Amino acid sequence: MNLSEYASYDALGLAELVANKHVSPKELAQTAARAIDALNPAVNAVVETYADRIEDLDERTLGTGPFRGVPFLIKDFFGHEAGRTIEFGSRLCRGMISQQDTHLCELFKASGVNILGRSAAPEYSMSGTTESALHGNTSTPWKRGYSAGGSTGGGMAAVAAGMVPIAHGSDIAGSIRIPASMCGGVGLKPSRGRVSLGPLQDENGFGLGQNFVQTMSVRDAAAMLDCVAAPQIGDPFLIPKPEASYAALTRMRPPALRIGWSTKPLMGVEVDPEVARAVERTAALLAEMGHHVSEVSPELDGLTAMRHMTDVWFFGFDLRLEGYAKRSGHTITPDTLEPVTFKIYEHARQMKAAQFVNALAGINAARRQLGRYFAQHDIWLCPTTAHVAEPWGTHNLGRTDVTIENLAEKIFRGPCQFTLPHNILGIPAISLPLALHSAGLPIGIQVGARPANEHIILQLAAALEEAMPWRGRVPPLHVTGNAD
Repeated sequence: MNLSEYASYDALGLAELVANKHVSPKELAQTAARAIDALNPAVNAVVETYADRIEDLDERTLGTGPFRGVPFLIKDFFGHEAGRTIEFGSRLCRGMISQQDTHLCELFKASGVNILGRSAAPEYSMSGTTESALHGNTSTPWKRGYSAGGSTGGGMAAVAAGMVPIAHGSDIAGSIRIPASMCGGVGLKPSRGRVSLGPLQDENGFGLGQNFVQTMSVRDAAAMLDCVAAPQIGDPFLIPKPEASYAALTRMRPPALRIGWSTKPLMGVEVDPEVARAVERTAALLAEMGHHVSEVSPELDGLTAMRHMTDVWFFGFDLRLEGYAKRSGHTITPDTLEPVTFKIYEHARQMKAAQFVNALAGINAARRQLGRYFAQHDIWLCPTTAHVAEPWGTHNLGRTDVTIENLAEKIFRGPCQFTLPHNILGIPAISLPLALHSAGLPIGIQVGARPANEHIILQLAAALEEAMPWRGRVPPLHVTGNAD
């Protein structure tokens, strides 16, 4: 199989080739390795590959699910596989080894994917761009030197460049959706509680975060949700799930929906005019499809909500890092943490319980306020990010001009303005690459729905994928541009 042929299939397409014995899982793994060798020097999305899953792959170890044999990357974050290196993009954790599989990793394996490497992430996934002192900067495949987004920029850049068709991601303020927007892929953040975070945690970030995957097709996202939306023993709560599979429901068209759309800034970041027009065109198309569409924005004091979020994230962060230091044998210093992360660590050591309690109350108030929007609308349509991909250095943790007081403005609000509300609410949201900017960079359009309504989002996403297809758009940094 040559690289162009390999990259022409989505994950389910490759799995079908394996099932029909047109190609073996080992051959796919070897092809993925060639794709990584060809593109990774320019994109820097993959920080490690596993020889035992490529040249030494024992195909009997693969699961029997719908993705059997499909090459897959695990994020250098919460997706632990026992015995593998997990560094959280940080020099403090250099060489640290996972002690056990997460439930999510077990479910990924059961789905049949071949986890053959580790994708890049910023330090502790605390940035909307994937740039780190440990592994360097990840580029969007659309423009060398421009951000792939974060924190799952490595996984999405690898998928968009054709290295692998599907990759693990996590999202606590937009970390799946922001890279999908900047790299031109599909990024679904499931509802709170849909995907288990056990056994190491009960909830990620007090319910604000979720794990899932990055893909190029809606059907891959739907099929993987069927694989990993499986409650595990001891999970803190269960949420409703449709009787039919997500894959089957995604093939159906949604009923007429009440869709609100907006491009109004929620944190003071003005939306690029071309991004705004792309949202408006999408809204008009949805109206033509028979949906009830109106321009209405949720009400939210976004910067205040973001500051509450940081107080929740940072409370206890010092204890977490001190635990990692003990495991890794490294010392917490400005040489093992990036400048912004070191400031956060020092701040966390001084935080009082009252800050954390007040922050939880503030997030609750924001959740109630945002919830009113979904009492009137089934769907919120908006930009995923206010701007297309920006040059490296704009939002990274290596900046030296950032203080705790201006952290929300300088690092978080730019990428997270439209993605954070869905984490606060715990609702599903998806970023779709529905337009291309005149700068030659993809524009992500975001669709959010009520809690537990992933099937509605996937149905709407599938309809938009058919009406506004993106598979024909290939970035300049792509495996099809490499002779093989």
